[in-house]
Amino acid sequence: MAVIEMRGIKREYRMEGKQDETIIVRALRGVDFSAEKGEFVSVMGPSGSGKSTLMNILGCLDKPSSGTYTLDGIETSKSNTDTLAFIRNRKIGFVFQSFNLLARTTALENVELPLFYRRCEKTEKKINAQIRKDSAMTALKEVGLGKRMDHFPSQLSGGQQQRVAIARAMVNDPAFILADEPTGNLDTGMTLEIMGLFQELNRQGKTIIMVTHEPELAAYTKRIITLRDGELVADKEVTDRRNAQDDLEQWKKEHALLAEQAPTEAA
Repeated sequence: MAVIEMRGIKREYRMEGKQDETIIVRALRGVDFSAEKGEFVSVMGPSGSGKSTLMNILGCLDKPSSGTYTLDGIETSKSNTDTLAFIRNRKIGFVFQSFNLLARTTALENVELPLFYRRCEKTEKKINAQIRKDSAMTALKEVGLGKRMDHFPSQLSGGQQQRVAIARAMVNDPAFILADEPTGNLDTGMTLEIMGLFQELNRQGKTIIMVTHEPELAAYTKRIITLRDGELVADKEVTDRRNAQDDLEQWKKEHALLAEQAPTEAA
């Protein structure tokens, strides 16, 4: 069964124009999109194509004007506020460009937050403080930050902060991870590290949807969908997929060589 199943998704905004004229902005025009468990999909398109609108609907931050969106077996299009809050907390792991970490809390505490606000089903028991801590520690170890748990965001590099954000996204074992330009604030080396981490998580079976405007980043995913003028105009498999870890090693070698050459050139 598909983790994500969208059919005929439309999103229209009504705006007041001159002389009480109503202007209809059609951000999405009947999008059909599905993703199976274990897929790694990049969403691309120029400015104004509908990427952000689609991302907001995927993340249950907005509802479509018409069409259906089924997430992990739950029809979200007509869900009430409480159900949507449950879905966002339990079914979706959000990763943002700006990390969105709490500055005065440690990496461990940041990762614990979704568990602290965890919405339980009627048949579930609430998790206690020790389980929250153990789960957060496990998630941080999975992203390579087992020795940075007590560090505050200001004590971490940009790449490490994004790793904390990814651990926070995974800690509730969501149906999929939704990443919005996750490397937009990172340099090349850190970008490759994060893409390598996403590829490793995907190899472990995690479903990832990544919004990006960079074709070189989309090349690390398995599938690319392209939006234009609110329509899905292309959906293709990545046939020549790049390996982020290999590219990172090559980048390190090239920069090490440049560092060795710099004093010689200066002399």
